[in-house]
Amino acid sequence: MDIILKQFNENWIYIVSQFRWQDGVDLLVVWFLVYRLLLLIRKTGAVQILSGLGLLAIFYILSVNFSLFTFNWILEKFFSHLFLIVVILFQSEIRRILAQLGSQSFFNGVSVVQETHVVEEIVQGIVTVAQKGYGALVVIEHDISVDYHIESGTEMDCKVSAEVIESVFLPGSPVHDGAMVIRNSRVLSVGCFLPLSKNPILDRNLGTRHRAALGLTEETDALVLVVSEESRSVGVVLAGQLTPNVDGKQLRRSLYEFLGLKYKGVSS
Repeated sequence: MDIILKQFNENWIYIVSQFRWQDGVDLLVVWFLVYRLLLLIRKTGAVQILSGLGLLAIFYILSVNFSLFTFNWILEKFFSHLFLIVVILFQSEIRRILAQLGSQSFFNGVSVVQETHVVEEIVQGIVTVAQKGYGALVVIEHDISVDYHIESGTEMDCKVSAEVIESVFLPGSPVHDGAMVIRNSRVLSVGCFLPLSKNPILDRNLGTRHRAALGLTEETDALVLVVSEESRSVGVVLAGQLTPNVDGKQLRRSLYEFLGLKYKGVSS
């Protein structure tokens, strides 16, 4: 035991003596990239992909131990191209990481009072739209610009208000089928078309609006509010994860947390 401890101490002293500040930076960069990737893929279909890759790794080890030569050969060829496979499978998550690294906050210069007012107007507008049985999609941009991911609709550039939200999604409005995009506490455009989700494990009962909301949040860090005209329910979508059937209070809390505001439990 003493010999093992002595050997361990010698190895540890050697590692510390050879450690450079560049090695510390190297480890921090790798840790940051892995951490961001794990944050982006959690609660999405990518988790199942990672589980599948882990299962294949276990099968590879078993094929070696039990001398399954043909199976081992197939898995060996698969893992020899693992880097390319990972890039293809996680291209959406990689794009989001790169976009976040080069992004700037679109709520810079907006006061807390303004943001709070915008939240209240959004909540009032969305709740009213849901009560009246209108369908709606409202995109609230965060750090990553959504311009690259959507088909531009009609530019508006106006203040966010419950009345604007209600009028845009009024049935018969020429832009009611598209999404409203809010940037920097202002309505940027309406009638926008969002990319549909590529998640293979989505509930087949989800409609086009919900799939579009999920699709955009898989590509960006935006928050999307989706209102179903059939069930008159409100869903909050963030990072490819849908929270269905939220009421006014839950909606307000979600928006406050998304914008980094202190929630004071304002009644619905």
